[in-house]
Amino acid sequence: MIAHALPLMFSEGQIYFAIAFFVVFVIITVMMYRRDKKLHKKNYKGVPWILVGFLAFFLLLIALKFGLKG
Repeated sequence: MIAHALPLMFSEGQIYFAIAFFVVFVIITVMMYRRDKKLHKKNYKGVPWILVGFLAFFLLLIALKFGLKG
């Protein structure tokens, strides 16, 4: 079955464990995010502005690089 595709790297049991681990990890992560959503909105109000500032700085660096090159 699946183990034939990767005969030397992983056993069939390891592949099943990895799939199960990934599924459970995603489910738990989504549940925790939903539980803490209200708290995140309260504590991280200004984070989008930090992202805008970072992107503006990055674009400024790129503009300077190409502007000074020519």
